[in-house]
Amino acid sequence: MSSCLDAGDKTEQNPQLRICTHCNSRMLKWYTPPDMTWGTPYQYVCFNDDCPYYVRGWEWIKQQYNKEASYRHRYNPFVGESGPVPVWSPRALRGRIMQDDETVEQFVSRGGGEE
Repeated sequence: MSSCLDAGDKTEQNPQLRICTHCNSRMLKWYTPPDMTWGTPYQYVCFNDDCPYYVRGWEWIKQQYNKEASYRHRYNPFVGESGPVPVWSPRALRGRIMQDDETVEQFVSRGGGEE
């Protein structure tokens, strides 16, 4: 089942876009917090804890900001833009992982999205 918002998802026509460009792992559909400015219902995020982008992020954030944090690679399937999403622990953001065939409405109705 697909919602009308899924119609603009570029990965529907090109599933290769769901592959992390840093580690070649399959990225997971991730419910975007409603208060974020991305303006999309979901994105794809690499949750591979061995991804070099994520691994390097811990040291980079420590050196730049003296904080314990990192970032994961994300892809916005509606506009084709990618970049970092900050994380404060290896478990951070995992409560927002959706099933590939799940709509935002289904995800929210089953209580998903709580961190």
